[in-house]
Amino acid sequence: MSVSPVKRQKMESALDQLKHYTTVVADTGDFNAIEEYKPLDATTNPSLILAAAQMPAYQKLMDDAVAYGKKLGGSEEEQIRNASDKLFVLFGAEILKRIPGRVSTEVDARLSFDKEGMIQRARRLIDLYKEAGIGKDRILIKLSSTWEGIQAGKVLEAEYGIHCNMTLLFSFAQAVACAEAGVTLISPFVGRILDWYVANGDKKTYEPSEDPGVKSVTKIYNYYKKFGYKTIVMGASFRNTGEIKALTGCDYLTISPKLLAELSKEHVKLTPTLSVKEAQACDLEKIHLDEKAFRWHHNEDQMAVEKLSDGIRKFAADAVKLDRMLKERMFSAENGK
Repeated sequence: MSVSPVKRQKMESALDQLKHYTTVVADTGDFNAIEEYKPLDATTNPSLILAAAQMPAYQKLMDDAVAYGKKLGGSEEEQIRNASDKLFVLFGAEILKRIPGRVSTEVDARLSFDKEGMIQRARRLIDLYKEAGIGKDRILIKLSSTWEGIQAGKVLEAEYGIHCNMTLLFSFAQAVACAEAGVTLISPFVGRILDWYVANGDKKTYEPSEDPGVKSVTKIYNYYKKFGYKTIVMGASFRNTGEIKALTGCDYLTISPKLLAELSKEHVKLTPTLSVKEAQACDLEKIHLDEKAFRWHHNEDQMAVEKLSDGIRKFAADAVKLDRMLKERMFSAENGK
């Protein structure tokens, strides 16, 4: 049924309606997009920072990061690492000027299987934010949802009061382990789950309610709410607005500027599809996963195994590209190139 122009003017956009039921987070490093869509929080990752760092508008941040890395000195590798950490924090600090909530800053994906390395890097990022006058209450540290990453998150939360966002989450086993670790937030990747099923199955299109990524997040949300876990569920990596609307009522949803723009132009009635009341009535059973059980259950999910390793490789590759950009800025001139 078509909506009359008069009613459409009165009806809130899908984005504004979504904000009544779900905390909307901007999945971008672009300050202009953040200012336009006014999310509560924002998330970044190596790929987003790499893209933003190549834009003319952000060259001052690159220059500041390079100057910081050189000032601290050390080996070439140490200078690049320090400049990279500083760049992530500079982006985060600028984003925080534009939002009332928290920004997610990612630990280098190349540390995904190094628990102690992730803990050290997370603490370093928090120290850099502190130097910039920003408290840890406004930061979420993003860690890969490997067993090592989840255990790093457990230590950071319990021993250092550092809030963690567990990313690259594809399996129910990962979600259960994160809840048991007591992390602040998880980011299950809706769109990348869909991508895998489209690439590996006969079915190429899905209705939003049957979308494998939507079903995965729905199950995780229901499990968390049924058993009283405080960990926030933040759906991520969306391919279309249908997936987003099908998860109305989820704790948080992190959405790209492109899809935020589409939602802001849509005028359809949104009703929550996820609720605590319905979750508490579902028939899921509580399970406990130690390391052996986690590895087995995660390994049984072919999609999750492939997408986790693929995601780590892609984020690591973009971290390498960012390092190359920083290296060129820091050392090419003095090498006479």
